[in-house]
Amino acid sequence: MPDDLVERLVGARVGVLKRRAKYLQIPLVVPEGGATLLWHLGMSGSLRIARVGDLPKKHDHVDVVTTSGYVLRYHDPRRFGFVDWQQGDGSLDKRLAHLGPEPLGDAFNGRWLYNASRNKRVAVKPFLMDNRVVVGAGNIYAAEALFMAGIDPRRAAGRISLARYQALATAVKDVLAAAITQGGTTLRDFVSGQGEPGYFAQQLNVYGRHGQPCLRCGTELRRITLGQRASVFCPGCQR
Repeated sequence: MPDDLVERLVGARVGVLKRRAKYLQIPLVVPEGGATLLWHLGMSGSLRIARVGDLPKKHDHVDVVTTSGYVLRYHDPRRFGFVDWQQGDGSLDKRLAHLGPEPLGDAFNGRWLYNASRNKRVAVKPFLMDNRVVVGAGNIYAAEALFMAGIDPRRAAGRISLARYQALATAVKDVLAAAITQGGTTLRDFVSGQGEPGYFAQQLNVYGRHGQPCLRCGTELRRITLGQRASVFCPGCQR
């Protein structure tokens, strides 16, 4: 990030915001040409709209002040996020180059998963969570999608059929669409842009429910570790 970022932002006009995976791209029109603010919220960050004159609170780190009287305010208790300045549209940034397809787009489907998984010995859950395979399938949503598709998270990715990957791709899309409708999943820090918690946590079938009965078959849900992440699944429903 340039040392004179504040000076560069003065008078900049904001274009249409974009998103790629967890990166927010804010295009700018500045005197030296096009530029982009690349923003990552980390684990606990959020962007909120405040009015000019509203005093920042604890863990508010960045204010982008507009001439309309509003402020784009960055809040991040854990400070794992970042904002970076890039000339141009930011599409060539090395942090974006390796990313897989968006899960709700047409490029992500069962055939994509099947082709990407050939000769892979890694378990299917960490495979699905690899953002080179698909972005957005984090621990919660991968666990829920595998449950919906009836796939054991320990199964080797390269030994799953095309038909089962088609079911898994559909499950990923359905889980994410439902989570978006519910405003996301609030377990600790997450809130929406309006400061509201997400309610998808109330619809979780397996994540965070180890030791409890499966809502589908009654089998006790089991927790294991895969790829250094906790994973909960149903031994009765998932094969």
